[in-house]
Amino acid sequence: MIRRVHHIGVAVSNLEEATRAYQALGLAVERVEEVPTEQVRVAFIPVGETHIELLEPTSPASPVARFLEKRGPGVHHLCFLVEDVAQALGLARDAGLSVLDEKPRMGAGGAQVCFIHPKSTGGVLVELWQGEHA
Repeated sequence: MIRRVHHIGVAVSNLEEATRAYQALGLAVERVEEVPTEQVRVAFIPVGETHIELLEPTSPASPVARFLEKRGPGVHHLCFLVEDVAQALGLARDAGLSVLDEKPRMGAGGAQVCFIHPKSTGGVLVELWQGEHA
């Protein structure tokens, strides 16, 4: 079901500042896009077969804005690439994990995504991702 780690999401207050720090380490930003449904702007930075996804809130009501207010900048979630996100969501639910989505939703890059609550995964928000783009 899980093919690999797709990306590590990092909540940041300022996308430009954060991308400069990663660029100083020799990494390049692959793309930047806004995800209106999640009220964030994201930058994807490839690192080998995975990515760092920097998340900047575009609204104070954004879940990422609330995360930053409560915890400050840092690792927000771990994302796994799956072959079939609806099936993976069903398996997670059947296994008794607390899921945040009843069905997959649209994420960055046109991917279908869903989330598993951190209380089911050792305190880490887990995203399941099905899509072509990083």
